[in-house]
Amino acid sequence: MAELAIARRREVTRTDDRAVGLWLLGVSAMIFAMAVIGAITRLTESGLSIMEWAPVSGVLPPTSEAEWQRLFALYKTTPEYEKVNFGMSLSNFRGIFWWEWIHRFWGRLIGVVFLAGFLWFLLRGRLRRGLAPHLAALFALGGLQGAVGWFMVASGFADRVDVSQYRLMLHLGLALAIYAYALWIAIGLLAPTPAGGADARALRRGLWAFAGLVAATILAGALVAGLNAGLAYNTFPLMEGRFVPAGYGIRSPWIANLFENPTAVQFNHRLLAELTVLAALGLWLWSRRAAIAPAARRAFDLLALGALGQLGLGIATLLLIVPVWLGALHQAGAVVVLSLTVWALTRLGLSRDKAKP
Repeated sequence: MAELAIARRREVTRTDDRAVGLWLLGVSAMIFAMAVIGAITRLTESGLSIMEWAPVSGVLPPTSEAEWQRLFALYKTTPEYEKVNFGMSLSNFRGIFWWEWIHRFWGRLIGVVFLAGFLWFLLRGRLRRGLAPHLAALFALGGLQGAVGWFMVASGFADRVDVSQYRLMLHLGLALAIYAYALWIAIGLLAPTPAGGADARALRRGLWAFAGLVAATILAGALVAGLNAGLAYNTFPLMEGRFVPAGYGIRSPWIANLFENPTAVQFNHRLLAELTVLAALGLWLWSRRAAIAPAARRAFDLLALGALGQLGLGIATLLLIVPVWLGALHQAGAVVVLSLTVWALTRLGLSRDKAKP
């Protein structure tokens, strides 16, 4: 009887882990969608259309003509309207307003889904020991992300015609850190790491370095978006016939070029993307020769394919001069590469003898 009771408790634990994992996977999917919505919001230059921070009342969109006129009047006070969209009609304003409203609404919805699920599993005692602090940290990071979002938007209300590229980079970086954190936990609950092979430890270190390269490439892409640097040079593989464009270091101090010079920012993103693909292929070749679990080897196959596909999307986006749909797809591709990196890390378990201290 005692053995049966223990077996039942273990079965309940596996069932609970699966339920929590599926919920977190759903939250991760919502964050993925949020990243794409955010890309569309930026590409359509819709982010400054709502000048009020109203976490509760802002859930509802305008319901009267008077409210639309009031919000439009607020937007007319921004430098973006005065210098870029002067004379915009109310109808066109509604077009950019809806993207920003959807972006904010989806963020609120993620928070509600996460908090409701967290409390439900917590109060019913269905969270394994040690998981609650991680989920609490995720919720706190989500709240911080909302504040960072407003911090970013507010940068476009005074002297700029768009938001600060630094704050945009921070906003995107935090969003994807939350995404990777949630995805990591979800995978751990749904598909525990298999025992690895003798070469897993060294390959894991290489994969962590690759994850840093992926992060740097994505953050460089945020600078490209913030400065509209994707419109500067629309040729590939060279930039106006040169590998390093002529205007790379025109700003002073020189380090400002890395963050504020559209020419340098686009070049850096290109270079990082190419290095990411080469690194992915290098890891794939390494995995072919390494003594690792078959699941890990398949993960490296997918990672190499994902990196190549993302490079293709990036080149197409550049050559077609950044159409909204393709720019959003390129953002989605970046999140896919990040997801595959997380998946590969979770598949790269250590062998039992190597795992011992």
